[in-house]
Order: sequence, then C-alpha cells, then structure tokens
Amino acid sequence: MFVYKTSGVCSTEIHIDVEDNKIKNVEFVRGCPGNLFGISSLVKGMEIDSAIAKLKGIKCGNKDTSCPDQLAKALEELKNL
Repeated sequence: MFVYKTSGVCSTEIHIDVEDNKIKNVEFVRGCPGNLFGISSLVKGMEIDSAIAKLKGIKCGNKDTSCPDQLAKALEELKNL
C-alpha cells in the first residue's frame, strides 16, 4: 500500500493499492466521506494514467487543489517509484 500525505485539502492522507498499473483500492483519511467514497469507487479498476488525466487540475472552491487533484498527484508519485 502506498500512503500519500495530502496538502491544501481537508483529507490528510490517501492510501492506494495498485496492481498491474490498475488501481485496486483507494481510501482517503478525513475529508468529505460521501464524495471521497464516490471518487474511490469510480477510479477502482482504472488505469493509473487514465485516472491522472481525469482528476489532475480539479480545484475545490477557491483552493488551488482538491482531493481528486491530490489523488492525481499521489498516482503520479506512485507511478514514478
């Protein structure tokens, strides 16, 4: 399991399981439970690059980032390990 420490959002961490370049599971620590459970469900089974393309750059209100954007950053970091 890969653990990513978020920045600038309500969620504090993202836990990610990947197998064969596909997302097996995503869990957010803290944040908006319904929305984050929905995002986790939607990306399950998705290729890493596809999820990054869909989530990167999304903003939350007047913040420069969002939980989906933080997930994209986490996946980019994981991909480059």
